[in-house]
Amino acid sequence: MADGLVRIGVLGAAGVTPTAVIKPARDNAEVEVVAVAARDVVRARAFAAKHGIARVHDSYEALIADTGVDAVYIPLPNALHGKWVRAAIEAGKHVLVEKPFAANAAEAREIGDLAAGSGCVVMEALHHRYHPASVRIEQILASGELGTIQRVEAVNCYWLRDFSGSRYSYPLGGGATMDLGSYIVDTVRIYGGSTPEVVSAQAKTRGPQIDRVMTAELRFAGGHTGRLHCSMWSAEPPRYSTKVVGDRGELRLHPLQPFQRFSIRSADGKRDERFPLRATYAYQLDAFAAAVLRGEPVRTSVAEAVENMTVIDAIYRAAGLPVRKPA
Repeated sequence: MADGLVRIGVLGAAGVTPTAVIKPARDNAEVEVVAVAARDVVRARAFAAKHGIARVHDSYEALIADTGVDAVYIPLPNALHGKWVRAAIEAGKHVLVEKPFAANAAEAREIGDLAAGSGCVVMEALHHRYHPASVRIEQILASGELGTIQRVEAVNCYWLRDFSGSRYSYPLGGGATMDLGSYIVDTVRIYGGSTPEVVSAQAKTRGPQIDRVMTAELRFAGGHTGRLHCSMWSAEPPRYSTKVVGDRGELRLHPLQPFQRFSIRSADGKRDERFPLRATYAYQLDAFAAAVLRGEPVRTSVAEAVENMTVIDAIYRAAGLPVRKPA
């Protein structure tokens, strides 16, 4: 790293990139987005000009080989994540890869084997985990304030209507569970305290292989239960919420501005806890830079990603749908 600066190159001109990396980097003295590559170099040049990115490469391989790039951000279609995470690690680059980490658990484990001992930071971009609200919830659950956990529920629904895009393509690793479901699989797993068994799952599909809606019932090692529900196209309104129920209390992460406020009802009384209105992506980029520059641990490691993908695979199997495959 040059002068305590993480220089990031971006693979693709995805719509999430300005929100996830470019805008947070403008307010982060330790990060600079220095290069972009896309399959269409004309599109890459337009993207670079719009966002003030200095260098444009005509291939993903060329960007990864760029000696002026320390780390690679990968927001490509899901089925391509594994291929380019491996390429980046082999080139000695640090990696921030969008969720889901890989096409399936087997691929995630293969990447883990490659990453081990590489010296590269490899981090899944589950940005909610880096917000102080999420950290605080984990502290509360560990404190025992809610007593013995009995049930964890999470919902993530949105209207994603680009039916021609990768979200609705099986070859590109699409599906609601891979997309919006990645966040709440991680949430129920962490708040539930272990990687759960999938008891049952029901999908509503678009075509024979793509889940546009998924609901799954879960059971944890301690005997408590869970439920997750995600949708990227249905009649229900957009919402994001989480509920953790213990034998001594209940915690709710509210659906509006979910990472700015949550409420608790326990033997200690009722209260709300509130947090600054700062983007989850900004906290995520802070954590990535700290891991690269100072060796600080990441909360969404390869090992965590393997567990998340294990649950996602099990949900698909329980719903009678095929597990996603690498492209």
